[in-house]
Amino acid sequence: MSKLPNISTSIFTVMSKMAAEHNAINLSQGFPNFPVDERLTDIVAKLAKENVHQYTPMSGYPPLLSKIAVLIQNSYQRTVQPETELLVTAGATQGIFTTITALVKNNDEVIILDPSYDCYEAPVLLSNATPIRVALNDDYTPNWEIIEKACTTKTKMIIINNPHNPTGKILTESDFEALEMLLEKYPDIVLLSDEVYEYITFEEKHISAHTREKLLNRCVMVSSFGKSFHVTGWKIGYLVAPDYLMKEIKKVHQFLVFSVNSICQMAISAYLDLVSTAAIGELYQEKRDYFRQLLKDSRFELMPCEGTYFQVVSYAAISNENDVAFCKRLIIEHGVAAIPISTFYADGKDLKLIRFCFAKDNATLEEAARRLCVI
Repeated sequence: MSKLPNISTSIFTVMSKMAAEHNAINLSQGFPNFPVDERLTDIVAKLAKENVHQYTPMSGYPPLLSKIAVLIQNSYQRTVQPETELLVTAGATQGIFTTITALVKNNDEVIILDPSYDCYEAPVLLSNATPIRVALNDDYTPNWEIIEKACTTKTKMIIINNPHNPTGKILTESDFEALEMLLEKYPDIVLLSDEVYEYITFEEKHISAHTREKLLNRCVMVSSFGKSFHVTGWKIGYLVAPDYLMKEIKKVHQFLVFSVNSICQMAISAYLDLVSTAAIGELYQEKRDYFRQLLKDSRFELMPCEGTYFQVVSYAAISNENDVAFCKRLIIEHGVAAIPISTFYADGKDLKLIRFCFAKDNATLEEAARRLCVI
């Protein structure tokens, strides 16, 4: 008997498989196709010949933990303790899974804001807890009155994703003020803040939970070097949490992963001395602007994109099909793969919106746009 009877193959797997079968341009799954910074690959090549291939400490490679603390201080003016408040994880997804399974118990409730990334619900269910899916407004702003009404004495956790995948929306100062007021009323709720796209933001300033004094003692932050440094296949991220929460998270982590890939940790530790996080946002803003310019004469309506490397578009002027059917036809007939937004909702809400990933080289974006502009 399945422990996850209602969870099937990920839409990302489905669309990427179809893209390969039909030789389509894959703008569905969120991975870059341009070269990794040579400075990073040079570091890896050098390290590969050194004695770096054995276990690192469970919490992470100590020099990397120290540099993460410096990165957080420089980015958000927050001081964290490397030994007790940081944990290197095998990607952000593992960090999220570990956090939920460590902190959420039988019969607890976890509020997930839809449209939501697909890795949040499974660990809630595996913890014998109940996911409470609350839809954002149609412009992807949170309705805090509805979110508060969903809170009960059973609510253990609220998950936010900022910048937001799949929509690229960024939470505002007023959003955080409303969230803080809500959490004051429910002192036992833990906030899980998924900020894997924290350095991929554009005109709107990203407000991190790191900067909210009222949240720091009850919040677990999730970050991703894989996303930030264009090495998604390395599967390396990190968690930041107060000591009393991190102790519980580490109890699960030590039996799930124990220690993360040693050479990747050491490479990133060295690379942090060379790279500017500001350059990450600049790179992707150029790609976002270029992709939007390429699509301006298409029949797709471009939705706002404040962060992430995803562009949501409406195809309502093109077809009345549901978004899953439209995406499949887009692959088969036009050779471009996208992700239907309805799959990020518990109820499959279909607003005729699909998501493209623009973390691609210019030649790929140009050819994809050429195909999309003739639809």
